Amino acid sequence: MLIKRSLVILALIGSVQVNAQETLSMPRNLPAAYEKGTRTNSGEPGSKYWQNTGTYNLDINFNPETRLLTGKVDIDYVNNSPNTLQQIVFKLYPNIYKKGSMRMMSVRAHDITDGVRISSFQVNSAAIDSNRLRIDGTNMMVPVPSLAPGGTMHFSIQYAYTLNKTSHIRTGEIEPGADFIAYFFPRIAVYDDIDGWNMEPYLGPQEFYNDFGNFNATIKVPGNYVVWATGDLANCNEVLNETYCQRLRTAEQQDAVVNIIDSADLKQKSVTRPNAFNSWKFSAANVTDFAFCVSDHYLWKAASVEVDPATKRRTRVDAVFNPAHKDYYEVVDFNRKTVWAMSHVFPRWPFPYSHETIFDGLDQMEYPMMVNDNPLESRAETIELVDHEVFHTMFPFYMGINETKYAWMDEGWATIGEWIISSIIDTSLKDDYGVHGYERVAGSETDAPISSLSTQMTGTNYFVNSYPKPGLGYLYVKDMLGDTLFTKALHYYIQQWQGKHPMPFDFFNCMNTGSGKNLNWFWRRWFIDGGVPDLSLKVKNQAGYKITVDCKGNKPVPVDVTLTYEDGSTEKIHRSIAVWEKSGTISFSIPEKKVLKSVLLGSTYVPDVNRKDNIWNNK
Repeated sequence: MLIKRSLVILALIGSVQVNAQETLSMPRNLPAAYEKGTRTNSGEPGSKYWQNTGTYNLDINFNPETRLLTGKVDIDYVNNSPNTLQQIVFKLYPNIYKKGSMRMMSVRAHDITDGVRISSFQVNSAAIDSNRLRIDGTNMMVPVPSLAPGGTMHFSIQYAYTLNKTSHIRTGEIEPGADFIAYFFPRIAVYDDIDGWNMEPYLGPQEFYNDFGNFNATIKVPGNYVVWATGDLANCNEVLNETYCQRLRTAEQQDAVVNIIDSADLKQKSVTRPNAFNSWKFSAANVTDFAFCVSDHYLWKAASVEVDPATKRRTRVDAVFNPAHKDYYEVVDFNRKTVWAMSHVFPRWPFPYSHETIFDGLDQMEYPMMVNDNPLESRAETIELVDHEVFHTMFPFYMGINETKYAWMDEGWATIGEWIISSIIDTSLKDDYGVHGYERVAGSETDAPISSLSTQMTGTNYFVNSYPKPGLGYLYVKDMLGDTLFTKALHYYIQQWQGKHPMPFDFFNCMNTGSGKNLNWFWRRWFIDGGVPDLSLKVKNQAGYKITVDCKGNKPVPVDVTLTYEDGSTEKIHRSIAVWEKSGTISFSIPEKKVLKSVLLGSTYVPDVNRKDNIWNNK
């Protein structure tokens, strides 16, 4: 998710040793995972790593006029853990709108509802009395017959809730005839090797942690509505007229943009099959979530891009939008360029899904294969929003990040992805989203270590630690290692943890192993310790110029020096964060070939809490 414009003390007891050099101290609840063999000191999952999964069959009926969603979900849940489960915890995310639920985002009175209303709940075909369903906000605890390790349990749930009309917390009615529907079905919470059941309630600011599963969805809507969703459309010819199915097939095979639904099609009302209701069927394998959106008046532009040179596999890219929103006419191109850049430049990993659909909504939020983005006035902001949200495909979806606890493990990557890809889409852009925001608050009471749990942060603190600070950390390591070695290390991390649930030390250790370098000195100082980015500059003129830079604030940042000479010429000097591994001071000499007029320390991606000592003028 893009956000536009409590201090945590870690119990440092356990440690993970990557090699004989510097080690990282860990909170004392984490070493047990290494002792049990589910995680390893070198970063890859342990020989006893496990995670649970489920197959979800969704049968949904959505009425856009009343916003009533009724549905049935059948779940086959597999317990791959070594533990016998006596209860199953479910997430009822729509209950953030329920009367009496805790929330940390405002909801208008007319959006307060009775939440998810469960009319039938069965376990292995046996009915469970509603009094045994213990619902607390967005959590529902259900006692079940013992589910042994390796066992499977079947759940069948019939339910209903009313979609919010305003008060958009990532989902809701956009305008009459257009809705984005997410978090709309009861799902089983993550049970993992670190915390057991994920009992963190959904309060609004913090995002999500879901297991990988398989989804088969049937979505019934009035006949004049089109549906877009996570996964592949399995019955195009039953819901769209043949002309539009053919256009869709064409878009999936070519770079050029296809107008699948244009203004003339909307006027003719010829897009969908002429039924009172149509049932749209989608399937998605090994994803963490499922979302869908509907409209009876949106345009649909699509193209595709080759994402894997080895297999020639292509990903379809879509922009689905209100024709009145002029910024959206270029969104399909921004989407295509982002998917291309992710596949071929950064992180240079083939885009993992068959399509990426950007829907004209009222939020800035990502889902597997789907994005809900509001329209914007500025072309630059539109580009930055698109590439940020699409980049989330890798983190947290391909990599099953626990966003609820570790927002920096996905938002930080989307931030550096935005910085890099925005200038690929438009070379005139210099995207520095969040850098100045961090500089303003660094070292203040609203600044805390990145490794602080996201559940214990709000407001500015949450933003800074989730977006710019980790983004800068990743950027600095990329600069230090160089593109080739950094990509090798990042790919090692992705190879080990795609489709799984990495935690922070899995990332640190994988990057160390993948690069062949012990980077713990930097992980500790940038991600775990306190401190501020603060460099200072001194220049002495003695048989040439001696330039000295001090790292005063403990946070290692690159050294960028701009020399300006009396004749108007300039020279730039760059040093990566490597210079700060073993020293707090560096010096270099400049021969007095010509008179130096001024020296400036700093650059776009180098925040500094005190810039007064970053400039020298020759007097």
